[in-house]
Amino acid sequence: MEKPINNRAWLLVLPVLAFVLFSALLPMMTVVNYSLQDSMGANNFFWNGDAWFRDVLNPSTDIGARFFDALIRNLSFSFAALLIEVPLGIAIALCLPRSGWAVGPCLVLIALPMLIPWNVVGTIWQIFARADIGLFGAAINGLGIPYNDTQDPVAAWITIVIIDVWHWTPLVILLSYAGLRAIPDAFYQAARIDAASRWAVFVNIELPKLQKVLVIAVLLRFMQTFMIYTEPFVVTGGGPGSATTFLSIDLVKIALGQVDLGNAAAMSLIYNLITITLCWIFYTIMTQLDRRRDA
Repeated sequence: MEKPINNRAWLLVLPVLAFVLFSALLPMMTVVNYSLQDSMGANNFFWNGDAWFRDVLNPSTDIGARFFDALIRNLSFSFAALLIEVPLGIAIALCLPRSGWAVGPCLVLIALPMLIPWNVVGTIWQIFARADIGLFGAAINGLGIPYNDTQDPVAAWITIVIIDVWHWTPLVILLSYAGLRAIPDAFYQAARIDAASRWAVFVNIELPKLQKVLVIAVLLRFMQTFMIYTEPFVVTGGGPGSATTFLSIDLVKIALGQVDLGNAAAMSLIYNLITITLCWIFYTIMTQLDRRRDA
């Protein structure tokens, strides 16, 4: 007999959905309103059409050049973080014990960086990376390598990448570890019977079984890195120069620093659309690879 479907449970979710829609739609409507209008002051608005969007998407304008420069920095940072965090997270997850008393302490220690708020992480590393009193900065300079994240663009960039790797690689580790624990022992027993090497076990058993988990990990990490704000703002302030001025930081400067709400609103909508589109591309590619493997 087929199990009857009861949709009354949705009634319990409706208040949450209504609150989320209310809290999300109102700010979105305000941003759309600013992106299509201009103001002469005194809260007097007039229709501006798509002029703000054309300015932002035109690389020859000042705002367009800023937008594309920040976009390139965002994409470079996101891909650099993913290329480090995903392989590193998988490698560490493979090294963790699968059973015994050490499992709990290892997982707790690994998860600790994720429990620290973004602004606290930025403050910690702002002090930690100082060349005079910071342990990290002083140690690098002590090795004879010139390091100053407030004056050297390369040092600032590397510092932000290291902060993100330290803060969020544990997420990839925990997701990968959960995926590895879900693999039945029968697969490993068959590999031992066939005398498969450790690399063969990883490539033919563990990595395919981790693919669905990695889809979640890549999507979460891409969204977080692409929308990063607090850490570079606290540690470097977007500098030196514009080396770590990502789109989120540039948006705040345009909206609050320059009070250019029209360009900021148009840029934020384009920023949001790019984020959704890239996440969809990531998801489509990885799910298509999974379907081809199953076929």
